[in-house]
Amino acid sequence: MTEKEFNQKLFTRNFTFLILGQVSSLIGNFSLKFALSMYILEQTGSASVFAGLLAAAMLPTILLSPFGGILADRANRRNIMVALDFLSGLSVLIAGFAVPSEHDIFAIGTLLLILSVLGAFESPTVQACIPQMLSGDNLIKGNAIVSQVASIAALITPFLGSIFYTVLGIRPVFYTTSICFFVTAFLECFILLDHKKSQSKIKLSSVIKDEFSVSMHFLCRQQPGILKLLLLAALVSLFVTGTAVIGFPYLVRTILGLSSNHYGIAESAMGIASVSGSLLVVLLAKKIHSRHLCIVLISFGICLVPCGIAFILPLSTFPRYLILLIMFCTCQLGCSMFSTYAVSLIQSKTPEHLMGKVMSYVFTLSMCAQPAGQVIYGALFDHFSDNVYFVLIPSGLLICLIGLLSRHFLD
Repeated sequence: MTEKEFNQKLFTRNFTFLILGQVSSLIGNFSLKFALSMYILEQTGSASVFAGLLAAAMLPTILLSPFGGILADRANRRNIMVALDFLSGLSVLIAGFAVPSEHDIFAIGTLLLILSVLGAFESPTVQACIPQMLSGDNLIKGNAIVSQVASIAALITPFLGSIFYTVLGIRPVFYTTSICFFVTAFLECFILLDHKKSQSKIKLSSVIKDEFSVSMHFLCRQQPGILKLLLLAALVSLFVTGTAVIGFPYLVRTILGLSSNHYGIAESAMGIASVSGSLLVVLLAKKIHSRHLCIVLISFGICLVPCGIAFILPLSTFPRYLILLIMFCTCQLGCSMFSTYAVSLIQSKTPEHLMGKVMSYVFTLSMCAQPAGQVIYGALFDHFSDNVYFVLIPSGLLICLIGLLSRHFLD
């Protein structure tokens, strides 16, 4: 097998071990967080406590992700992933001994903060590894597969977490999750990546200053299109979080007054749509171009308009539910395609020595946009609870306008 033929393979040795590790890590992580939500609700009777813990846990990720990108560009990425997953498994294992106890909420909060710090360094590293393993159309396919793994894990882990927690209790969930992290670290040991060790001895403060200066010069001067795409992706994350994560469950449960079963069915359908979107990117990798991103974005905006109109027309509850379900599933499919291809596009235009830092900016901007979308749309839906079309229709039109304006740098 020639080197060219090897590079054309999608599931290379490195990428296969990376995906297997991600499967183990995500299943454990998502199952743990789902079980913790049920445990804290039972112990405190307050959903706001868990929400507050998650919000606080996001801060280290937002603040430290750029530093994670610097580390990813200066150290051996394989070793970073192995160390971080091992530390994650060890942290969960130690927390498992402290729960349940009289200090269990404190232990859970501390664990979430630790996992957030470790995640701030791991996410940019994983994203930076993919273009080191794959190239060309396989880069797009590889990112789509990573996205599919995350979507499928998010789809099945509530069921797994519920079964483990209900049958065995909270402590076995901790132990199982720690095993998942240790398995991930073991699998990542088999990944082989080239790394050029820096011979220079420079102060940490100088390194940070120089790295930020170089990456900002690259984004602002050399590739301003990437910076615009980063900001566009952040806007998409804001609207997705606001309308799909906050608005959709609010519309189904509170406005329409439907049962949790209806929402559960809708959530599963949206998960399937997300997986389908990343699968479409795999199938259409050679046919998708950057200009198609604005079309996907405009389609996302258009889908919100019928959702608003459904609350103007004299329709009964179930037809409105079906309209919301179909439109939001379409939105989820399009957003999955957008994020997968946008990340691949950014990676393809970023040089190897800047990959970690640029991907950390992608992650940081997305993380910053999510709480902003939650706050903005939470307030909007509360204020216009009797006329939710005042939120949905203008949001759809605004997204369409953003999509139209983005054409000039996506062509």
